[in-house]
Amino acid sequence: MTEGAIELPWTARTTRPGLFDPPQIMATLRSERPLRPMTFADGHQGWLATGYDVVKAILADSRFSIRREVAHPPVTMPNAGAQAMFTAPPPPGMFVRMDPPEHTRYRKLLVGEFTVRRMRRLEARIAEVTRDCLDDMERSGPPADLVTALCVPVPALLICELLGIPESTLPVFRQAAATALDGESTQEQIQQAYATMLGVFPPLIADKRDNPTGDVYSGLVNHGGLSDEELTSIGLLLFAAGYESTSGMLALGAFALLEHPGQLQALRRDPSLADNAVEELLRFLTGPSGMLRTALEDVEIGGELIRAGQTVELLVGAANHDPARFERPGEFDITRPAQGHLTFGHGIHQCLGQQLARVELRAALPALFDRFPGLRLAVPAQEIPMKDDSAFFGPKSLPVEW
Repeated sequence: MTEGAIELPWTARTTRPGLFDPPQIMATLRSERPLRPMTFADGHQGWLATGYDVVKAILADSRFSIRREVAHPPVTMPNAGAQAMFTAPPPPGMFVRMDPPEHTRYRKLLVGEFTVRRMRRLEARIAEVTRDCLDDMERSGPPADLVTALCVPVPALLICELLGIPESTLPVFRQAAATALDGESTQEQIQQAYATMLGVFPPLIADKRDNPTGDVYSGLVNHGGLSDEELTSIGLLLFAAGYESTSGMLALGAFALLEHPGQLQALRRDPSLADNAVEELLRFLTGPSGMLRTALEDVEIGGELIRAGQTVELLVGAANHDPARFERPGEFDITRPAQGHLTFGHGIHQCLGQQLARVELRAALPALFDRFPGLRLAVPAQEIPMKDDSAFFGPKSLPVEW
């Protein structure tokens, strides 16, 4: 099996020769062998999946586990503490790291709270929050950092309202989340950041037991039959995913449209393209990090035999740029039918908050460019600092003027 295995230069996962393109090595590997043996950083003989069909098939296959405690890390762990955190079993409630039946029990409690219909009902509130942010930005005048002016506050305020988290906790939580997700943070800093974020939830849980409201978290607290430890993990998970990932995609989406003026003009001319533009942004701008799955038994996928216990890294960004699935995948084209991309995953672990992210993107980006038709980058595009070493890819800041 190991004959022909490669040792992937791990920096290639985050080093981008173009502003938005996956590393060229991924296209080369995908064209040669979309599922191939690979030597992991710890010496494990695993697999790398770069083709759309094989990535989708593995994500949908129950014979692969998402559990970290059976997986091998794709990168070298900085110390024993980091290794222990990677392989530790998930705490109660952290369902995104669980297989069925544990995963199923938690997901059933939440899936009804994130329906397309419920997210659509939030559109008016999202438009209002966006308008307030743009008003503040206009009053302050150019230049502005679009990340802090729009891309962070919109999803942060919305996830707070959806979960019923007091807005007053946002500054502390955002600072701790930034530390936890920063690839340059020490192990001690990361542990302290998580402790800070977890500390937000016990008093919140107690308050919602005494004063329940109509938010998602009140429903979980009072009707989910969950322990405080489970509720804490779920609260942290929903907040972090609903805030950080969407803020990064908002910033990336604005950046991409500014760098593709023809596509921006097409969207302005035809607002009915908004839904399609969102799907193309999600496909085109998929971050560089991968998903991990470990075979629980011998599995044949794409003509390759993956042995029980072998870990596969699934590079969704490479899959979303597979020419076998998307014609001219390296071109940003908001008229293309981009539905079917794997940005939110696939199968039983597909992202619960994907509809909320779509609604926020569809509301915020057109409103931004309607308010500021002359919006442009305030620095050269190559000088925009990117979060290459973070769990959530996107600009660290996005200076603009108008």
